[in-house]
Amino acid sequence: MAKAIHSMIRVLDETRSVSFYNKAFGLDVAQRLDFETFTLIYLSNAETEFELELTVNKGRTEPYQLGDGYGHLAVSVADLDSEHDRMGALGLSPKNIVEFSHAGAPVARFFFIEDPDGYKIEVLQRGGRFR
Repeated sequence: MAKAIHSMIRVLDETRSVSFYNKAFGLDVAQRLDFETFTLIYLSNAETEFELELTVNKGRTEPYQLGDGYGHLAVSVADLDSEHDRMGALGLSPKNIVEFSHAGAPVARFFFIEDPDGYKIEVLQRGGRFR
């Protein structure tokens, strides 16, 4: 069986991105690998073994084009309301909390937030399939 271990995104500004992911999700630098033309930064926390890999291409000055295909990372939290309030107080501009149902049964309660490069992160209330 395959085991998901990380997801990679390209970012323009290492310092800005590392700061955002630390403030928003408590992710810290687990490893930083500097190469001639790019840098890889692996972020993690004690909640999970899954890591976020940030790739910084040296010399790039233009923001990445994210395209029109909708995609996002997702994280689960124990208390959605307090996380929404905390991120708002940090000036991270979380979107409104949404409740999603299917056939009358609750499926998810969540909000989205965007990182400095425009990547969307879905923050879900922990429970059900979202542990």
